[in-house]
Amino acid sequence: MAALDRVKVLVLGDSGVGKSSLVHLLCQNQVLGNPSWTVGCSVDVRIHDYKEGTPEEKTYYIELWDVGGSVGSATSVKSTRAVFYNLLNGIILVHDLTNKKSSQNLYRWSLEALNRDVAPTGVLVTNGDYDREQFADNQIPLLVIGTKLDQIPEAKRNEVLTRTAFLAEDFNAEEINLDCTNPRYLAAGSSNAVKLSRFFDKVIEKRYFLRDGNQV
Repeated sequence: MAALDRVKVLVLGDSGVGKSSLVHLLCQNQVLGNPSWTVGCSVDVRIHDYKEGTPEEKTYYIELWDVGGSVGSATSVKSTRAVFYNLLNGIILVHDLTNKKSSQNLYRWSLEALNRDVAPTGVLVTNGDYDREQFADNQIPLLVIGTKLDQIPEAKRNEVLTRTAFLAEDFNAEEINLDCTNPRYLAAGSSNAVKLSRFFDKVIEKRYFLRDGNQV
């Protein structure tokens, strides 16, 4: 069997938002029973059929790089993570729907990975305002995933999801909200599964079919 082509997708977000549980669910289609803190970076692989069901269908490896989520502006912390940001093809931004700060920090994570975090203060969100121009020329496909949907009371769910929907709009990305302890949220044929497949297709297209200097 010929070796499969592969793409590299970063999984970024604060510690405790459920990145490791998400990656395990995406790659193993199983719930991670005893998640632990990720130190440095952990890599898992998902097999993805590009344009499944069409004449162009082809199988690829999706490398999911789960980067440890210690938030800090220290140069040493950022330089340590920087080694994982080389030659990335896509980014999954993960936030905890019950933790508003983890949602706001996605702006910092994304700009750090894209080498755009050059402001000395690191302040990217002020009173809820966000400068979308920082992503105007971004060519790296992004996907926003909110976790712990099950922990939001039904009475507050609409309010929370309305607030977080602006994240996806700011990043010009699709949005998936789920509970990582329930595989049904990514069941085949579901809207979430379709969005995920569409994102991976876009990552592959940018890497292998569009010669526009998208790699960083």
